[in-house]
Amino acid sequence: MLTKSIPSLFTVGNLFLGVLSIILAFSGQHGVAAVLVIVAMLLDGLDGRVARALNAQSEFGKELDSLSDVISFGVAPAFIMYVVAFNDPTAISPAFAWIVTAIFPICGALRLARFNVVAGTPGYFIGLPIPAAGGVLCTLALFANDLNVYVLLVSTVLLSYLMVSTVKYPNFKKAGIPKAAIWITPIIVAVAIVIAIKWPESISKMIFVPLLLYALYGLKKNVDGYFIRIRNSHRKNKRRGSNVEENNSVKSDL
Repeated sequence: MLTKSIPSLFTVGNLFLGVLSIILAFSGQHGVAAVLVIVAMLLDGLDGRVARALNAQSEFGKELDSLSDVISFGVAPAFIMYVVAFNDPTAISPAFAWIVTAIFPICGALRLARFNVVAGTPGYFIGLPIPAAGGVLCTLALFANDLNVYVLLVSTVLLSYLMVSTVKYPNFKKAGIPKAAIWITPIIVAVAIVIAIKWPESISKMIFVPLLLYALYGLKKNVDGYFIRIRNSHRKNKRRGSNVEENNSVKSDL
């Protein structure tokens, strides 16, 4: 029974860090709040792998994971961005800021609901996973002093769209944890927490780059697919046009 509960402990830890991140964001400790979301991402990545290694997967764990993800990677990053960049009535309309802030966790919840009920493509996620979107948003907030507020608004809306889009993102679930190596996972988490507490903003900004590249990867594929569809459509139209001309010439010969 205890073994079956181990994955859920990681999930509850993820949820705890998400709630703590929200509290710290409103306390003005934005760097620590952002890095807690990053550590929550680590726990979120470990809970499923530990469950598979222990053969302890369950519907309860799946639902708990989704609920935790909404808080840790939907609500917490949105609050961090709001407190850091959107909570200035002289720069942006408060109502507009509230709407954009709310859209992000709403799209995250829709993304998770779809993930739970719609069969995906093997090896891929459909839509940007909420942990990646939340990781980008909370670390992007740390650059608020260097970026225009409207750039941050557009980025928030874009990340929200990517979560509910049908863009395919590679998943790394095949990279599992051997059962014999599970005892290492608490050490990894402890080391990550120590590093996060020691250098909160530096670590968050470093993590921002690979997360952003992952998010942009799907966006690029979406744009490439759009242009490919346009090209194919033009080719079909040309073929139809040439076929019509050939038919007309045959009729005129007759």
